[in-house]
Amino acid sequence: MNEITDQLLHLVSDFTGSFQGAYNIREDGQCAGRQSTKNIRIESKQGLPGLEIHIAPGTKNETVYIPACVTHSNVDDLVYNDFFVGENADVTIVAGCGVHSDGEEEARHNGIHRFILGKNARVLYKEKHIGTGKGNGSRTIDPVTDVTLGEGSYLEMDTVQISGVDHSTRKTTGTLGPRSKMVVRERIMTTGTETATTDFEVTLQGKDSGVDLISRSVARGQSHQEFSSKIHGKTRCTGHSECDAILAEQGTVTATPSLDASHVDAALIHEAAIGKIAGEQILKLCTLGLTEEQAEEKIIEGFLK
Repeated sequence: MNEITDQLLHLVSDFTGSFQGAYNIREDGQCAGRQSTKNIRIESKQGLPGLEIHIAPGTKNETVYIPACVTHSNVDDLVYNDFFVGENADVTIVAGCGVHSDGEEEARHNGIHRFILGKNARVLYKEKHIGTGKGNGSRTIDPVTDVTLGEGSYLEMDTVQISGVDHSTRKTTGTLGPRSKMVVRERIMTTGTETATTDFEVTLQGKDSGVDLISRSVARGQSHQEFSSKIHGKTRCTGHSECDAILAEQGTVTATPSLDASHVDAALIHEAAIGKIAGEQILKLCTLGLTEEQAEEKIIEGFLK
């Protein structure tokens, strides 16, 4: 690994010099290190760039790391990763991405991830995106995630994009089986002229399935964000979509939540709120000795936690 990869790994995947357990490190489109374990097998995909990750049934308390790093401009990295999670497994997957550019050309990573969870499997999926470098070339990250949940399975996605990504489009689709549940926690902050688009669509196909999507975002500078969510209730199910956004300076946000119920027992809810930081919140913190700028930073920090 080169020095920039090492720095990016610290930022996106809590890297401390080594990973414990199964891992694959991707650097500028190539494998920079890989390790499988007894219960988690990582193999190169045949015919396409990417991986197949097989997690054995009953695997508990293990973590698999699949960070991807782009360390210079003029790189367009595309990867297809498939996760097959066996019945009754309970694991964590860490899939951070860092893009660095000091040049004039674009640096881009596009990760297409597919999750297939077996009966009663549980996964915590953590994804952090960051852009670094002083070049004028665009830093772009465009993740695509497709989820298929088996009976009684559970997937929690914790996604964060706070700094330095000039353009991002994240698309997430899901099909949920009986008694399965999907939970998504998204946190985004854009600055300058950055743009970020979220496109979420899930079909509640199995009886008593459920989805909970919560997006919190801050648009600063002249940045722009777009949030779209579509929940399709095909049977007795529950669905909730919530988008909360703070505008600062000249930032703009568009939110378009959508619900589609085709069963009398589909219970679907959506909420969306966009606005600036309340003046009384800033005033209260200023009375405690903070400047107005410090107060705003504290409020934003708490909002995105």
